[in-house]
Amino acid sequence: MSPVLPFFQAFTRLPLCAKINLIALAAALTAFSIRLWPEWRSNPDLSHGLFMPVVFLLLLHESRSTGAARYLPRAGWVYALFSALLVAALAALSAAGLYAAAVGWSHALVNFVLTASLVFLLASALVAYSSARVRFIGFNWSAVAAVALWMLCAPIPPGTYTRLTINLQLLVSETVLQSLHLLGVAAIRQGNIIKLAHATVGVEEACSGVRSLISCVFAGVFFSATLVRRPWARALIIGLSAPLALVMNFVRSLTLTLLANNGIDISGTWHDATGFAVLGVTAALLGGLAVLLERGAKPDPPAPEATTSVAGRPGMQHALTVGVVLAAGLIALFTVNTRPSVRRDLPAPDLLALLPASAEGWQATTTDLYEFRGTLHTEHLAQRRYARAGPDGPVEVTIYVAYWRPGQAPVSLVASHTPDACWPGAGWTQLGTSEPRTVLTAGDRQLFPAEHRVFKAGEHPQHVWFWHLYDGSPISYRDPYSATELLRIALRFGFRHEGDQLFVRLSSNRAWKEIAGEPLIVDFFRRTATLGL
Repeated sequence: MSPVLPFFQAFTRLPLCAKINLIALAAALTAFSIRLWPEWRSNPDLSHGLFMPVVFLLLLHESRSTGAARYLPRAGWVYALFSALLVAALAALSAAGLYAAAVGWSHALVNFVLTASLVFLLASALVAYSSARVRFIGFNWSAVAAVALWMLCAPIPPGTYTRLTINLQLLVSETVLQSLHLLGVAAIRQGNIIKLAHATVGVEEACSGVRSLISCVFAGVFFSATLVRRPWARALIIGLSAPLALVMNFVRSLTLTLLANNGIDISGTWHDATGFAVLGVTAALLGGLAVLLERGAKPDPPAPEATTSVAGRPGMQHALTVGVVLAAGLIALFTVNTRPSVRRDLPAPDLLALLPASAEGWQATTTDLYEFRGTLHTEHLAQRRYARAGPDGPVEVTIYVAYWRPGQAPVSLVASHTPDACWPGAGWTQLGTSEPRTVLTAGDRQLFPAEHRVFKAGEHPQHVWFWHLYDGSPISYRDPYSATELLRIALRFGFRHEGDQLFVRLSSNRAWKEIAGEPLIVDFFRRTATLGL
């Protein structure tokens, strides 16, 4: 038994087909990293992705140098596994193109499915290169982790992210409230807002724990592949990473709330410092535990020397080449059929002009939204609130519009700031509704189907209707997973470059049938008709 050959020496022994495949995979990884680099830099939840290319290479080196050298036999199940992974990679790549045709290439769902396609392709390559015939890399946990960690660097689809964030916000705020009561601190909770005697603390998206959860699971998988060898110890490290992240985020939220209760301004330095501290301490705890668990473990037996030669058929490598060529063909197809947005050079609309400045019988109030420009990545924001007295109480209508120029913000960012995601954090509780998607009529005009939600804060219910337009066409939230519908859109409109985006939200304390005939409502939708609504 002797150590595994150095990388370049082993590379020279590979069949020509395997060498070409390896170079193609390296090019794909480089292109994918360049694509997600802006997301990793701008999205705090994915900042660990900046290290992923290096982590990937480190884990591959770990798998070849110190990992157990297990090679897959020439068996039918191995070929079946390889084929299934390769087909899944091509299917996921096709699905990503279909989603892009409907919601744009920058949407989180598109990037998520593209990442899944990459992971499937890398997994099939791992099976091919760890076969008993090739023996270029061992089929061990370090290699599997190197492939799997890419999924933790992909943006989470908006719907999943919203549900995860809201549930974590509610969990953190409720747990902090109960802890405050145990400590004798008077506090009440309204949604994700905790009201203290002299301060109010909101558990926002950034404080929900999603960031620390993803980062700590990433660290747990990495430590399990580099610091421990026994399977039970690896499972323990990974299994503890998520609960530990949630506990540490709770400690952070409770600490900030207690500081606020003592009159300390927790925004800025305190907020950011505790966030980084939680990530650092959690990673240190996981790493320390991994080191302790590794004490007394026997090292893996030395790996046998690779025996690859250029003679003989490369087996799965030919199929992998076909898969890589087909993937490149799909990408070329999407690129050739991508059409520039016809709205790219249009000037930004005057949003305030869309909102009636006055309406008979209504008192109009314009809201200053300057503080939200950084969060929403646009300066084109407008909102007016209209109020009047009714026979059975006040009638209120609020209209909000926001606009993004082509390429100014990804579709996923706009989709992540819908009422579903933002209102619960402001103290509103979402109620169930029999019509989450409804067709509205304003005057004699039938509008594009709107998303309909009902919220409640105290005894004040609020109906909310909203539309998200991309490149002049409303995005359908009804069935975003219908491949047939997305294919129809792709064939009709082609694969579009980034288009402009418009978000429209109308909310009222009355049902639609009570306000639909108001001249105010009819006038607003008349003004927005040219924008695609």
